[in-house]
Amino acid sequence: MSIIRQGSLFDIQELFDLEPPQRFGAIFSTLDIDPILCVISKKSIYGAPTELNYAAMLYSLVARIVERIPTVKDLRKRLKHDFIFRLECGFLVSDSLPSEASYSRLVQKLSETTLLEKVQDTLLLQAIQEGFVNDEAVAFDATHFESRDRGVAKEKKPKPEPKKRGRKTKAEKEIYDKKKQEEEAQKSLYEKSIAAQLDAPLEELLTHVPLQPDWGIKKNSEGKNVFWYGYKAHLAVGTKSQYILRSLMSSGSMNDGKAAIPLLKGVQTILPDRIHYGIMDAGYDYKPIYQQISRMDAHAIIAYNKRNEGEMVGFDQHFAPTCVREHSYRYDSYDKKYKTLKFVRPKECKDCPLAQDSLCQKVYKIKVETDLRKYTAPARGTKTWEELYDQRTAVERVNAYLKAFFQLNNVRYRTGKRAKVHFDLVTLVYNAAKLATDRIRNALENKKPVAA
Repeated sequence: MSIIRQGSLFDIQELFDLEPPQRFGAIFSTLDIDPILCVISKKSIYGAPTELNYAAMLYSLVARIVERIPTVKDLRKRLKHDFIFRLECGFLVSDSLPSEASYSRLVQKLSETTLLEKVQDTLLLQAIQEGFVNDEAVAFDATHFESRDRGVAKEKKPKPEPKKRGRKTKAEKEIYDKKKQEEEAQKSLYEKSIAAQLDAPLEELLTHVPLQPDWGIKKNSEGKNVFWYGYKAHLAVGTKSQYILRSLMSSGSMNDGKAAIPLLKGVQTILPDRIHYGIMDAGYDYKPIYQQISRMDAHAIIAYNKRNEGEMVGFDQHFAPTCVREHSYRYDSYDKKYKTLKFVRPKECKDCPLAQDSLCQKVYKIKVETDLRKYTAPARGTKTWEELYDQRTAVERVNAYLKAFFQLNNVRYRTGKRAKVHFDLVTLVYNAAKLATDRIRNALENKKPVAA
């Protein structure tokens, strides 16, 4: 299977089919690990010398994901018995083989920093400078993966005391409101409503993400509930380039919609003022998410999630206005200056006897701000909107690749912080392989003879 669209000269599967020296060289060349080495290496010239080759250890962790080696124990066996593989990872002949405990300490050091995220940003900026990331639309989605820890049975909540019937007195109402305010103030940022994230800085949003493993639930394609104990991977993927532009790991119990605003703000930092469309499924249909996309001067392509809402009189199922005979007006254009959708008469009006009547309006103009959930450009129900929404398959494809080929499901570390190191490595290796593939394909295209 290929991530690159059909017709490419070179795809990511062919990268994995190359000989190991070429494959590792192409992937390692995309990674700038110097910031990591500056932090984890020995700071002082005094004391016992460091016997570990940290650069080679980092490259071997990348190679473990590329070669789909299940555990660090198996990685050490490969390094011990495959001398060529050992040299390819950067170990010298004189270097001693790191123990499993050494790898564990390295992962612990990485879990206490955001160094892998910085390496990811550097890689993405390089891909942007080389012209491989030129997306105007970004697709968002979440996928689950299980924890190494066993699922913990949740404690049964005690039954609440029966409420007192009747209206509260003024004094009781004041006590009740004060108690609610105190409870709301004690909630963490991700326990509050999504609207609380709109004005929160990105660093604060990233710092307070819940990472502990927890029970999650979702409906599968058959409409049945699927349970798992672990985490969620939230991704923002360029629909054209298929790079992971932003990623976020959270507890399995966190709502998908609560990861959307941190991802959107992260995309804005890496691609300022270049994203025109944010594409999401119905799980992200919340007004604050539309507001954040609007602040980015972009348009939301989000499936509508009807929530006990009655039928709108004078409008069809896509919220386009209808005429007296209930024919839907046709979407014509979008006025960017006034943020207004223009709808014109339906085709059926041509032969309608009411066409010249005052009841039949020729043109409808609706401001997007009237209801951000219902009105977007292009309008819901149009062919253009459907074509844009279909591009959401890019993020679904990347989710499948991370699980099938990049070991996202194979978490070997306990605790959420160490599991996040695994998640960051997986997304980093995916983008590194993608950049290596694009560079090879670009080199092949430049060597391609020009047709006469």
